[in-house]
Amino acid sequence: MSAKPEHYDVIRRPIVTEKSTMVSENSAVVFEVAIGSSKPQIKEAVETLFGVKVKAVNTAVTKGKNKRFRGIKGTRKDVKKAYVTLEEGNMIDVNTGL
Repeated sequence: MSAKPEHYDVIRRPIVTEKSTMVSENSAVVFEVAIGSSKPQIKEAVETLFGVKVKAVNTAVTKGKNKRFRGIKGTRKDVKKAYVTLEEGNMIDVNTGL
């Protein structure tokens, strides 16, 4: 399968935090994905873009916080994260680009 432009719309960016680094020890990678994307879409996009086999996809939606900037109230956007578990022997190095 070749990469379609829709795959790049589904996967926004990898998330590199302390928690995602700990999860990567269990052959999992964390991505920020489009808020309306489904688990099968995420699985297809990761398999196509990175050439790996995906075992499972778990998602979590982080609601945006209410914040103030220079006295003006605002709300951060909602963020959807995908915890992608890979099959044995597969790995994605998030430090390198596509």
